[in-house]
Amino acid sequence: MDPAGALRHIDALTSGVSRRAAIQRTLLPVLLGWFADAAEPDAGLLAFRQVSEALGSSPWYLRLLRDETKAAERMAHVLASSRYAAGLLLRAPEAVAIFGNDAELKPRSLTGLRAEMTAAIQRYEDDAEAAVTAVRSVRRRELLRTSAADVLGVTGPVGAALAATGEALTDITRASLQAALAVALRKVSAELRHPPSTRFAVIAMGRFGGHECGYGSDADVLFVHDPLPGRPEKEASDAAHAVAAELRRLLMLPVPDPALIVDADLRPEGRQGPLVRTLASYRAYYRRWSAPWEAQALLRAEPAAGDEDLGARFTRMIAEFRYPLDGISPAALREIRRIKARMEAERIPRGADRALHVKLGPGGLSDVEWTVQLLQLQHAHALPALRTTRTGAAMDAAVQAGLLAAGDALQLTAAWELAARIRNAIVLVGGRPGDTLPARHRELTAVARLLGYLPGDAAQALEQDYRRAARHARAVMERLFYG
Repeated sequence: MDPAGALRHIDALTSGVSRRAAIQRTLLPVLLGWFADAAEPDAGLLAFRQVSEALGSSPWYLRLLRDETKAAERMAHVLASSRYAAGLLLRAPEAVAIFGNDAELKPRSLTGLRAEMTAAIQRYEDDAEAAVTAVRSVRRRELLRTSAADVLGVTGPVGAALAATGEALTDITRASLQAALAVALRKVSAELRHPPSTRFAVIAMGRFGGHECGYGSDADVLFVHDPLPGRPEKEASDAAHAVAAELRRLLMLPVPDPALIVDADLRPEGRQGPLVRTLASYRAYYRRWSAPWEAQALLRAEPAAGDEDLGARFTRMIAEFRYPLDGISPAALREIRRIKARMEAERIPRGADRALHVKLGPGGLSDVEWTVQLLQLQHAHALPALRTTRTGAAMDAAVQAGLLAAGDALQLTAAWELAARIRNAIVLVGGRPGDTLPARHRELTAVARLLGYLPGDAAQALEQDYRRAARHARAVMERLFYG
């Protein structure tokens, strides 16, 4: 706590004879109680002061504070629990209105997001940067809506809430990419003075393709194009590369709203390979050169934006690689196990507690996902239900097919869901991504409180729960994955 800082904020909020000051003098004792019940009361009070100063004497804001007790309490809880959500709100304080209406905390549909973002870019037909800045403004508002609902616990029971959050964040990313791609195509067409001589599609990969995006997720993608009949391949390739580069640039522009990093590192040959390939080039590469891990990565591939027919043809093309006939060979199995062991040994930061690394540590996200993906590589050719990009759905299908014992699935699911929730909570609390349970007691307590642990021994209880869940999941993983 910072008593001196708190007194300065209280004085700034309540001094003077304005209507706003009078309302805040009346409400502040209650607000301070709400802030004190959350993990970061000082940060909550500062953010409330900043919101109030930004909105000034706006009549609707004063009415909300005076008449909407539920909205004021929700705002106080979010501001004192999540630096991430508070930061989004402070970029556009008028969005505080969402706290006054339950319906405003529900995620927008993908159709609704597309429609709004399409309308936004149409207002700036001759200015690509302004158009995508408008898209990113919509994205920022939707990230606030989703994170606020998450912090307030209004998205449902734990497992359902995690899935709903992942779906909402995936839809926001998908709609943003689709709108930004339309702008990039429009700009490249204007520069070329004709439409690009190729079809272009964006393929979602990783958590994006699995509908499991978190607050710290990039958009993992592949770019594919298909030259129009009779057009020179170099001309088509140059145009496709220009579109991909412009799409990434627009979503990374230095504007107040959060950037969306479009990561194409899962492409053939990684960063050393071409940013965009033709459909035929992908097919040739996967048939001749692809490593087992690349087939594994394709398990999460799903069309996200661009030419729908090309996206569907890409999906059909990769089926033979991600669902190999008769499963994977013993050599491929050995290679996958070798890569997994190497990741465990090399990718966890030096000095970090391996047991508390929720992504790569024992029993973390990677252990569960690689176990499920191995079952898909081995059996999806014969079991259509396993042909899904979603971890949970694949696990359910494996249980139904008798490939995974129900008890083992429960252990894997418990660890996977807790790890994913911790990862999201780390971003919500601190405003930055992280893959390890915080070492500082105060930060770990804030994460634990956000996850619903009671005051007192919240930090210790969370750490014990995660260690237990991860230990059980690792035992299942070692038996099923390493054999």
